Amino acid sequence: MIRHMKEARGRNQTEVTEFILLGLSDNPDLQGVLFALFLTIYMATMVGNLGMITLIKIDPCLHTPMYFFLSSLSFVDASYSSSVTPKMLVNLVSENKAISFKGCAAQFYFFGSFLGTECFLLAMMAYDRYAAIWNPLLYPVLMSGRICFLLIATSFLAGFGNAAIHTGMTFRLSFCGSNRINHFYCDTPPLLKLSCSDTHINGIVIMAFSSFNVISCVMIVLISYLCILIAILKMPSTDSRHKAFSTCASHLLAVTIFFGTILFMYLRPTSSYSMEQDKVVSVFYTVVIPMLNPLIYSLKNKDVKEAVKKIIQRYRL
Repeated sequence: MIRHMKEARGRNQTEVTEFILLGLSDNPDLQGVLFALFLTIYMATMVGNLGMITLIKIDPCLHTPMYFFLSSLSFVDASYSSSVTPKMLVNLVSENKAISFKGCAAQFYFFGSFLGTECFLLAMMAYDRYAAIWNPLLYPVLMSGRICFLLIATSFLAGFGNAAIHTGMTFRLSFCGSNRINHFYCDTPPLLKLSCSDTHINGIVIMAFSSFNVISCVMIVLISYLCILIAILKMPSTDSRHKAFSTCASHLLAVTIFFGTILFMYLRPTSSYSMEQDKVVSVFYTVVIPMLNPLIYSLKNKDVKEAVKKIIQRYRL
């Protein structure tokens, strides 16, 4: 729906009050298949992440800084998947694919907030692994409950603050032409393409903030793992080395998948964007990655496996 505005600067203007999300495909034969696929993935995402949070909460053996961070990561994964996937599922089975202007802004903000928070959380988790392996005796002091809480709170504040800047700059633009977003959710590149305002400043600010946030997080991860590698190489026991490597393996895999996708998506010149290609990549980090994280941490973590066994045995009895 497009609402007519009063005359401004000598000419009539129109303002978009809702957008149409074109989705992944306009092929009606694919809609049912995509709906079933993404509904299955979303259910697995929610069960996996909420299950991980519950498991960490009820098992005293998992009440450590590492699992405190993992619980927060699971909450963030479930949240940012939920900011996009339910609306995408509705649009796959509904003829009305509209989203209100405010609804689009809210989706944009919450998705960006939780995505940014995950970026910082993964960096904090790398520091946590460094503190645990570099100096195990000082670990309880370096990663006390208060420090863990401050690191997690900082991650959320940074993620939500960064998203507020992006949302404010994007939705202050004028959208006075087409309201058809060539995407399955409200994302930055397709919205900037629809705007009839000058988006040059937006592009610079978004690139600057995204580059700083992602590169700073990646640097924290790289420095942490460099220190971890040095510490592991100094260990005299092969068993100690193997245990240290296995402790970091899950996080390193999650970091590689997440940051690899984000770097590909956002740290490119706007001229190189291909909407069709980006929609496919977006599916990976909006729908698939939140499902993968609990699988990665549960399949490669002995403590989590033992906690699951305890729960199963308890309910069998």
